[in-house]
Amino acid sequence: MYKVEKFQLFKPSLQDIAKVLQDGLITTFSEVDVQVVDCPNLQHKPFMLAAEGLCGTPCIADVGGPEYLLPLAQNNKIYSFKEISKNVGLPNAFIIGAGAGDRPHVGVNCEMMANLRLGDESNIQTHVAKIKDGVCELVHLKDSTDFCLLGNLFISEGKPGKVIKVVAKNRIGPKNFISAIRLALDEKYEDPVGMGGVFIIREGKARLHIMQDYSGIPINTEEDLNNWLKFFEFPAPLSCLSTFVSKDPGLNIRVEHTHCFSDHGVGGHYHEDTTAESVEYEAYFNVADILYRIDQPAEVLKFGKD
Repeated sequence: MYKVEKFQLFKPSLQDIAKVLQDGLITTFSEVDVQVVDCPNLQHKPFMLAAEGLCGTPCIADVGGPEYLLPLAQNNKIYSFKEISKNVGLPNAFIIGAGAGDRPHVGVNCEMMANLRLGDESNIQTHVAKIKDGVCELVHLKDSTDFCLLGNLFISEGKPGKVIKVVAKNRIGPKNFISAIRLALDEKYEDPVGMGGVFIIREGKARLHIMQDYSGIPINTEEDLNNWLKFFEFPAPLSCLSTFVSKDPGLNIRVEHTHCFSDHGVGGHYHEDTTAESVEYEAYFNVADILYRIDQPAEVLKFGKD
């Protein structure tokens, strides 16, 4: 069994966060509009989520970590979404986020876009992006509820309710969309604030990577890692599942992690957009009450968390 730690996050009001983001994003995007709104039905395109909303006991689970992938992958690190949902006290959870896919099921290491509802209204819309013949293959995992090595998950009851909507266009600063949001929160609030949800890249292109299968040679440096990963530039629209915490409360967490999928066959780990002058983001986020740190690695990795 693995260790589960529980950390109470600071939770400002949605209105306060909306103002912080409105003020904080104007140095990164020329057009910014942040509002508190009723969450739209996120099951519809272009979002394509497994539940309608992001509300109802929202929390974040940071599971495992890159330390279980690098320098060599630990094959025994396999997690169950059903078990994770019990760990956070939501057996009928709606779970979205980024992680490493179910390698025993898929047959190869892959990027996971967790997107599933558990319980009586089970709905599995999880996708993985894997490398096949040097290119991206996006696969819908209709019957898998496991993942490997690491996961950064936003978990709720999937109910409708009030959320934060962020529209940002024309990037004029160096930060990516999520880093700009997270650092705006970090600058304002002394205590960790955690959020998660979905954003759409409506226009433009983005730089994503996809992991190859487990390396037989130790990956010991950032250069080794970048040589092992496969990088791509993929076009919009991209549905991006994201969790982020403004700062690490001392639990060796990944402070931001985003994976994307689409209805045109591409996906992977989001780094940044590559079309600053034309990019358009539309996001819906909720604020988490609690951060669950699950199976924290004993070691702290000095690279590989971007």
